[in-house]
Amino acid sequence: MKSKTIIPLLVFLIVALAALATTTGIFSSDGPGPYAYQSIRGETVTIYGKGVYKDMSAEVAPQGIAQDYVTLCIGIPLLLISLWMTKKGSRKGQYLLAGTLGYFLVTYLFYTVMGMYNQLFLVYVALMGASFYGLILTLQSFEVKGIDAAFKPAIPTTATGGFLIFNAVAIGLLWLSIVVPPLLNGTIIPVQVEHYTTLIVQGLDLGILLPGAFICGVLWIKKRPLGYLLTPIYFIFLSVLMTALTAKVIAMAVLGYNVIPVIFIIPTFNLLTLISTATILNHVIEPSALTKKASYEKQGVA
Repeated sequence: MKSKTIIPLLVFLIVALAALATTTGIFSSDGPGPYAYQSIRGETVTIYGKGVYKDMSAEVAPQGIAQDYVTLCIGIPLLLISLWMTKKGSRKGQYLLAGTLGYFLVTYLFYTVMGMYNQLFLVYVALMGASFYGLILTLQSFEVKGIDAAFKPAIPTTATGGFLIFNAVAIGLLWLSIVVPPLLNGTIIPVQVEHYTTLIVQGLDLGILLPGAFICGVLWIKKRPLGYLLTPIYFIFLSVLMTALTAKVIAMAVLGYNVIPVIFIIPTFNLLTLISTATILNHVIEPSALTKKASYEKQGVA
């Protein structure tokens, strides 16, 4: 079976399963409600106690619900629109599809490894797997050789690449500010671990996602072929992810948690990411335009 057939099947599977996962996360409400729980480390943690996230902490569960709204209202429509654009031969659609699949992959990787076990475990696993293979197949559909010709020469690689590097360093320092102080004062375990096994988000960010962003930024500034392939995809992925993070911060603020200074940092980074992504996509040249340009050049027309 060709990838042109497999990718739509994977996308439709992701859409169906993500719709199930997000609506269950948003609308399920069974359970006793919040209660205190003593972790293995002797810390008292308030458990959410309701719905599919009932065993998550009262601070983390609302963030999962906020991200479910973003996935349902933005992620799923964007996945379907980008697939339709790709089927029409749009290069922008191809980039959007890869970036959105990247968002679903990272989202359900986190849900699989961080979420307390619940009835949706196999759904999360299927979403993670379908997103992973969908992303791999979509990446393979790009023609890397001569990919720089698919972008207008005036594309601001230095400004956008510099922002991506700055974003990676800033978020990395934010996570290190959580991890390092307990190591220095001897308490070892940050309070943010709560009743979980470890800091999953911070670990995957520091080990994989943030270095990946830094490398993409460097390759983009240097105008390397891999930069032209991966950086637009990363920006699209980051745009949806930062929107989800903004929704999480807003949810926490509404519930009365202290969200200073992230209430200013995350939305600002989100806005700059969206502007950078729109700028990059605006400089993508569609295949039909490239063909027309080559035809003009062949005829000696300026």
